[in-house]
Amino acid sequence: MADLFAVNLRDSRFHADPYDTYAHLRDAAPLAVAQMPLFGRTFLVSRYDDVLNTLKDPRFSNDLRKRGGSGARVNEWLPSVLRVLQDSMISVDPPDHQRLRTLVHLAFTPKRVEHLSARVEEIVHDLLDRMAKRPTIDLIADFALPLPLTIISEMLGIPERDRGRFQRWTASFLEGTGRGPLRLLTQLPNAYRMMALFRALIRERRARPQDDMLTALVEAESAGDRLSERELLSMIFLLLLAGHETTVNLIGNGTLALMEQRAQWELLHDHPEHIDHAVEELLRFGNPVEHGNVRVAMEPVELYGRTLPQGTLLIALLGSANRDERIFERADQLDIMRHPNRHLAFGYGPHFCLGAPLARLEGRIAMRALSQRYPQLRLAKDAPRLRWRSTLGVRGLTKLPLALQ
Repeated sequence: MADLFAVNLRDSRFHADPYDTYAHLRDAAPLAVAQMPLFGRTFLVSRYDDVLNTLKDPRFSNDLRKRGGSGARVNEWLPSVLRVLQDSMISVDPPDHQRLRTLVHLAFTPKRVEHLSARVEEIVHDLLDRMAKRPTIDLIADFALPLPLTIISEMLGIPERDRGRFQRWTASFLEGTGRGPLRLLTQLPNAYRMMALFRALIRERRARPQDDMLTALVEAESAGDRLSERELLSMIFLLLLAGHETTVNLIGNGTLALMEQRAQWELLHDHPEHIDHAVEELLRFGNPVEHGNVRVAMEPVELYGRTLPQGTLLIALLGSANRDERIFERADQLDIMRHPNRHLAFGYGPHFCLGAPLARLEGRIAMRALSQRYPQLRLAKDAPRLRWRSTLGVRGLTKLPLALQ
């Protein structure tokens, strides 16, 4: 399969603007390859229908420990802290996945999320008030990051003194995944420190339960089953990471798109009642999650006249699927009135993002308030000079300088 088109997912130019590459893949190379850190040769699918089918096809597993051969040997030398993360519900298949999801759902119910509306409003307006004191702000550091980080930290009961450290550690971990094994290994000390703090929080909740999600996770029980400490550690890390990363990039990428397509920003300001449709379109257009987990073929699979052997690794490019012209009319144009909107920003099937309701709630409140408070908001420097993070899987800006007037 040496003739397949090869994509460098780690190239800085690709991070800055992957959409021309995605368009080429969908048109001329719907089955392509990439070299992934830790995993090696990995196949890519880019068309909406292929991505959707991959996400719901039971022949593809999220559990890379099932790969066998070299995959099993890689798992053997993984540091223990990284093996713990493999126990999270996004890395296992049914029935283990359903068991974990059922237990976590007891602590992450839609009712619990909906009750957060007033608190999200409070934080949003406090952050907007602080921004008003300066002519130029960095939307990421001043708004997009502190909002979801505060909410998920409060939900988990993480002390305020630890929140900044957790965010830096998780961000560094994500950066490491995009820069190869050696860079990832440099982040291990921080990972061990993070797990030590998680263990201390778990011990504290067992001794002194509180009204927070961490206590709910510790006490969650279904049919006599509970989360083990290893599962609790992986779940806390997953919730802390996913609980703010998606929203940061939804707000950051979405605001940049609205600044670049000014008429859509003005439309949102004039018609805030359409915020639900707007958030769905910002998720589709901005793609805060670029692709899902690497998946492994559990049996030979035929794709585009080729046989992918058992053990083959595959990535479903969500960001490409969400710009597929076969599904979305004027796919490369932002349209906050687009409806229906069958985007795949939160995945699909058994592993559909559990935190989607929270990200949508935060996105709705944040973008509506931002557009109403600062209708004259503009980019403070040329968009092509903006820097994108080197992470794999999620796509976001390092900074977004904006002028309030």
